[in-house]
Amino acid sequence: MSDLHSPSTAARQVTFRGGGFAPSSPRWIGVAVFVVLLSLAELGTRQGWISPLTLPRPSDVLLTFQELYASGLLWAHLSVSLTRLLVGAALGASLGVATGVLIGLFSYVRAGLVPLTAALFPIPKIALLPLFVIWFGIDEGSKYALIAFGTFTPTVVATYGAVDNVDRSLIRMGQSFNLSWFSIVRKIVLPGAMPGILSGLRISLAIAIILLVAAEMLGAEYGIGAYILEAGSLYDLERLFAGVTILSLLGITMSTIIGQIERRVLSWRQ
Repeated sequence: MSDLHSPSTAARQVTFRGGGFAPSSPRWIGVAVFVVLLSLAELGTRQGWISPLTLPRPSDVLLTFQELYASGLLWAHLSVSLTRLLVGAALGASLGVATGVLIGLFSYVRAGLVPLTAALFPIPKIALLPLFVIWFGIDEGSKYALIAFGTFTPTVVATYGAVDNVDRSLIRMGQSFNLSWFSIVRKIVLPGAMPGILSGLRISLAIAIILLVAAEMLGAEYGIGAYILEAGSLYDLERLFAGVTILSLLGITMSTIIGQIERRVLSWRQ
């Protein structure tokens, strides 16, 4: 019995070791992966292991970037694409989040809109581009509509799924403290659903970039999609890969922005 109460066996606090449940992401690893892949591609094309008809040299793609920037065409294409992407994605995401929250909160809205969402979600949005051209014309209207619609449906699904997954014991706790319905939604439901909503926005924005390229390949003079289409028709691999790289950088930028929003909005999870 004396051993149980000795100082050596006294209870001590064990620090939390997150392991795989608290992952960290050293930024240098991601940069190192890109550097290694680009170095292998440069070495392979210079040594003849990779045919230049299959993959251009990364150094040549970089020179194409410099020429594109010097000529002013980079901003001419990028500004038009960014405008289309931001307008279409903002419209589709905002309507999608609002609709998803309504579906998650109201039974009648859920009964009416969930079957409609399930019917619209599997439709390939690119297949609807000719229809949008008929409805909104070949100018900017059809491009905004395609991007907005393609962003809308996955955002709705992610949002009402996130609202459904909010811990019901927290809602009952709020009710036990006599919180009003609006207070429960604002202080419990929306913060609890925010991780799922932001995860859904990552997917929706990636879909928006894909649809942006598809929309710009039809009747657009400027835009990254039009630039890639022109390069592909001329079999200019350097310009083609330059356009693809711009899209990749655009996707990384969008993901970084969502990540910054997550750190600010979800700081309560720390």
